[in-house]
Amino acid sequence: MQIGSVLLLFVGLAIAIVFMGFKVVPQGYQWTVERFGRYTTTLKPGLNIIVPVMDRIGRKINVMESVLDIPPQEVITSDNATVQIDAVCFFQVVNTAQAAYEVNNLEHAIRNLLQTNIRTVLGSMELDAMLGQRDTINERLLRTVDEATAPWGIKITRIEIKDISPPADLMAAMSGQMKAERVKRAQILEAEGLRASAILTAEGKKQAQILEAEGNRQAAFLESEARERQAEAEARATQVVSEAIANGNVQAVNYFVAQKYVETLGRLASANNSKVILMPLEASQVIGAVGGIGEIVKATFDGNKKA
Repeated sequence: MQIGSVLLLFVGLAIAIVFMGFKVVPQGYQWTVERFGRYTTTLKPGLNIIVPVMDRIGRKINVMESVLDIPPQEVITSDNATVQIDAVCFFQVVNTAQAAYEVNNLEHAIRNLLQTNIRTVLGSMELDAMLGQRDTINERLLRTVDEATAPWGIKITRIEIKDISPPADLMAAMSGQMKAERVKRAQILEAEGLRASAILTAEGKKQAQILEAEGNRQAAFLESEARERQAEAEARATQVVSEAIANGNVQAVNYFVAQKYVETLGRLASANNSKVILMPLEASQVIGAVGGIGEIVKATFDGNKKA
């Protein structure tokens, strides 16, 4: 009876030891195996078998990408401005053995390393550059911290500066400066607009004056040409009358005198202030002049018929 109990106890103990050799690792985790306190291998997600009693599970490492919040801290910039920085870090374990045995308290080490580099990087920049170059700051921090954590089996995937908070009095001064800059730019744009408008107006007036001068020049040219033609016509008429007089035609003289006489009477009659005209003229002279005109016209028509 005692032998059976002991045998049953050994069988149960053997079964328990065998089951101790089966390990199921959940997805997203990796476990390290230690044999007599020394690291031997890493168990992947799923069913794994180890040597019972001799091997034991060392560290259970989360290999999923994790988020590490960096507490706010004060940084003094190169232009002696004190600002408060709030950041966040994303990292992932790529080597389980190094993350388990190369550093103690992994998250605490990453947090302190990142805080130190934030002070170093941001402390070497001026406030204006710090506020306007967040992408550059994130890239510098990522490169620096990733190189420092590489021996720990860590990959820093992303570092983001969440907030940069200057003091209230400095924010008020920056707000006033920004307002002054915007007012200055608005005044510059308004002045440039007025300048462009004045230039366009001046160019328009200049072009109008040029076109008006061209028009006056063309009108003067046409008027001069008309006067020239009129003078040529009068010269031609005078030449014809002179030739007629030279040939002994007295009627031509009468025609010339009568023409000037009629033109003068027409100008006097068309004047606005000429209501009554008193002229000491002999009727026989006017009739003689008109008769002379008739003789000239008749002689002209007779000459044309004979021709």
